[in-house]
Amino acid sequence: MPAKQPASVDTEGFGRELDKIRDEVLASLGERDAAYIRGVIAAQRKLELTGRALLFASWLPPAWAAGTAALAVAKILENMEIGHNVLHGQWDWMRDPKIHSTTWEWDMASPADQWKHSHNFVHHTWTNVLGKDRDIGYSAMRISPEQPWHPIYLAQPFYNALLALFFEYGIAIYDLELERIPSGRRDPKEALAQARAVAAKIRRQIVKDYVAFPLLAGPAFLPVLLGNLTANMARNVWAHTIIFCGHFPEGAHIFTEDRLENETRGEWYLRQLLGSCNIDGGRLLHIMSGNLSHQIEHHLFPDLPSNRYAEIAPRVRALCERFGLPYTSGSLARQAGSVWKRVLRMALPGPGRPSAADSSAQALKAAA
Repeated sequence: MPAKQPASVDTEGFGRELDKIRDEVLASLGERDAAYIRGVIAAQRKLELTGRALLFASWLPPAWAAGTAALAVAKILENMEIGHNVLHGQWDWMRDPKIHSTTWEWDMASPADQWKHSHNFVHHTWTNVLGKDRDIGYSAMRISPEQPWHPIYLAQPFYNALLALFFEYGIAIYDLELERIPSGRRDPKEALAQARAVAAKIRRQIVKDYVAFPLLAGPAFLPVLLGNLTANMARNVWAHTIIFCGHFPEGAHIFTEDRLENETRGEWYLRQLLGSCNIDGGRLLHIMSGNLSHQIEHHLFPDLPSNRYAEIAPRVRALCERFGLPYTSGSLARQAGSVWKRVLRMALPGPGRPSAADSSAQALKAAA
């Protein structure tokens, strides 16, 4: 059960304390941090090379399994701990053109520039604000009682499972904002230009994983193709799981647009806190999740290097306790179960019954 909440929250004091944490981290960035990201990139490339080499010998079943696993881990690292965080500008302070948000292109269907707009700007600015943050349900699912119900949502458990398998393509299409064209909120010509960029990126990805490498394998064409497909799907399911567990389990809250009126820095921090959930685990889980297991810290400080989240998480938690604020965290199994429970419940008509955590958050939002 959540702790009893105070009648009011000193949001500006909370914000000032978080600013202090941010300033301390920025002032201490140095070679240790640079060595970390360079080490992760080197390890990822070695894993990918090993995985692809083993797949070329996939006429031996153990080689196929080991190669597919290594390639899947390499793709997860490239997507989560490297690509996502580099594109957030977390490593721009290094001034290394090879590890910079303006030059990095990741191994995903979404072109980096389009993803940076929809994710870095839209999502992280308007986190969990209904009508502003399109990541609430990804324009395809109902995950909050505040969203009007429609019969199509009855099928959302099924298409959410499909989305997990093909997550990179779902996100690429979602970033195009095609649903806004009929209402005139989206320029069709601009959407078409971006769609062409997405198609070109997807074509390159398909040629690389499903044509070029299988052809290079000669007689192992089919096993290599299947290995690449399996690795990509494993990466997609993992990314979908981590992202949904950080945004949609019980304890993650939705806001209305009036919450944004005259929003202060402290209130912005509070919204990020209430709209995010962490995943408990060890160092391996944190690295493999791109440190998005520290989703709260990521939303509070999206441009701080991900390797610092684990060290500042205890300070953020202590700060929340000091100000009487919730800090939602749970095991991967618990958070994933909570997400699927929400997906299943919101597929049905009706607002659902708010949880105790939801009720306390409403009081906090009103107090703030």
